[in-house]
Amino acid sequence: MQLIKAFNGDADGLCALQQLSLHERHKGPNPWTSWQLVTGVKRDIGLLAQIRQVKDAHITVLDISLDRNRAALEQLLVQRNRVVYIDHHFAGEIPSSPLLETHIDISSQTCTALLVNKLLQGRYASWALVGAFGDNLNARAMAMAQTLDLEHGAKESLQQLGILLNYNSYGEDTGDLHAHPEELYRAMQSCKDPLLFWRESPLVRTIKDGYQADMHHLRASKAHDSFPGGRVFVLPNAPWARRVSGIFANQCASEQPEKAHAILQKRVDGSLRISVRAPLDRPEGADLFCRQFSGGGGRAAAAGINSLPAHELDHFLTLFRWHFSRPYPSQAKEPNRK
Repeated sequence: MQLIKAFNGDADGLCALQQLSLHERHKGPNPWTSWQLVTGVKRDIGLLAQIRQVKDAHITVLDISLDRNRAALEQLLVQRNRVVYIDHHFAGEIPSSPLLETHIDISSQTCTALLVNKLLQGRYASWALVGAFGDNLNARAMAMAQTLDLEHGAKESLQQLGILLNYNSYGEDTGDLHAHPEELYRAMQSCKDPLLFWRESPLVRTIKDGYQADMHHLRASKAHDSFPGGRVFVLPNAPWARRVSGIFANQCASEQPEKAHAILQKRVDGSLRISVRAPLDRPEGADLFCRQFSGGGGRAAAAGINSLPAHELDHFLTLFRWHFSRPYPSQAKEPNRK
């Protein structure tokens, strides 16, 4: 039977897949070597459309929204594919099929790597920690780390690895990335301990050097808009800016956890790609806000919009201010759109 793994190319998707790969490797003689991998940059989440003609396969889907892949998923089920779907993004109505197994939790305090960790009963928990750190679930990850027998300094190393893997996933296309997610996974898969990967992988050193160079550009960044409930930053249309947009959003959220943040990235066609972070002190409402716009989605704490027309910027800023000035944005009714 054909085996296919479709996964988000960020830290969470990679670390979820890594845990499953180690588990399947432990069960038998290398079944994981025959997997077909389907992945891309972080925002490339319509991955199932790439395999919608597949029949009679076993497909595992990690860290991409079911709602955004609904049509392709339904077609794959009709074509007798068995699908295991593990995710923490908005899913909408889940198709009813004996061929579909779902593990979906949209809580703001979990991620796909943590869901896989739960399924595997903590067998590869250190990789789950890397995924959680990469998804900016620092408090959850730190609490989990306290339950593990980690060597001195390991928490900090795992956190840095998560940040770097997540940073590497941002770009207009894979040409913006320092390492293709599939290349990263191939390099990771033999490492049961992520600390070994952190210390010895030349890919990690390449990404780390790129991260330091890109973050240098951010020193001059100033808020485009600021209000008591949030801040907005606009980055230029440049490869370095595309790579740092998500990390910058997480950094801003950590610096001022009481505020929401929006990082706007100019695109070649004049539109804007946007990363939104709900306040860390109240991590909810980001997905509801972004789903108002075409191409918007994500999860409660962190979401985004793939392509906002430039003429909608003022309306976006108005809604952003309104949404994150409310006491409980996830329960608030938005003003009518123009």
